[in-house]
Amino acid sequence: MILVTGATGHVGGELTARLAGSGRPVRALVRKPAGPEAAALPAGAEAAVGDLNDPESLRPALKGVQAVFLLPGYADMPGLLAEFARAGVEHVVLLSSIAAPDGDLDNAISRFMIRSEEAVRGSLVPWTILRPSGFMSNTFQWTAQLAAGDVVRAPFPAVPVAMIDPYDIAAVAAHVLLDPDHYGRAHAISGPEPLLPADRVRVLAEVLGRPLRFEGQSDEEAREEMADSGTPPEYIDAFFRYYAEGTLDDSKVRPTVAELLGRPPRTFTQWARAHADAFQEEPS
Repeated sequence: MILVTGATGHVGGELTARLAGSGRPVRALVRKPAGPEAAALPAGAEAAVGDLNDPESLRPALKGVQAVFLLPGYADMPGLLAEFARAGVEHVVLLSSIAAPDGDLDNAISRFMIRSEEAVRGSLVPWTILRPSGFMSNTFQWTAQLAAGDVVRAPFPAVPVAMIDPYDIAAVAAHVLLDPDHYGRAHAISGPEPLLPADRVRVLAEVLGRPLRFEGQSDEEAREEMADSGTPPEYIDAFFRYYAEGTLDDSKVRPTVAELLGRPPRTFTQWARAHADAFQEEPS
């Protein structure tokens, strides 16, 4: 049995569907047994209730579990890992970030990734760490703008990111979950090319058949919009350290997906075609 946390998120949802579709026993962690998360699970996936901020609440969900796909950043990561060890879990695959190796504990995002990796490395459970670049699914942030018109405005217009499709992160996770050859290894993974925000808008225009146009936001406007959306101030500062101050290079293309899966990572065009329906609402 494999336990997937974040099972209805962009990566966890892809992983749960992949495992269930291949006939592997998979248990998806949800917050309510009859809530919308459980209802959204694919056929063949078993729902289990638990709170990742309360490690002891996971004990029923961990019964018979061989491997766990784990999201980072919970209140008691060492406690979670202790519960995994207590339950006899043989492998944990942690979803981290390429920001973790920077060691910058003053950066709020880096800090919770670093602390999560430390908890995994210090546990009694064999581990593998996945460090992806930015997600192609971050483009869903533009759905409201695309519903309102043909102009997309976004921050950091000159910053390229080698974005990766969550489908590929899930494929890598599925590949390593039950493979002891990956114990004690950290895999940095990326998409096939660095993309500017304007590049993504151009691809969306082609896929959707719309005359889309990109406009870069100033740093001041971007900060204000992030604050208005409820982004915590420490996370806003983290993003600006990464992309305005240049403390993170998210543009590097890495060969890991091809090396592990025997195929290239999916392109942004493929991602956009797969999710075109999410952007198809007519402008108002």
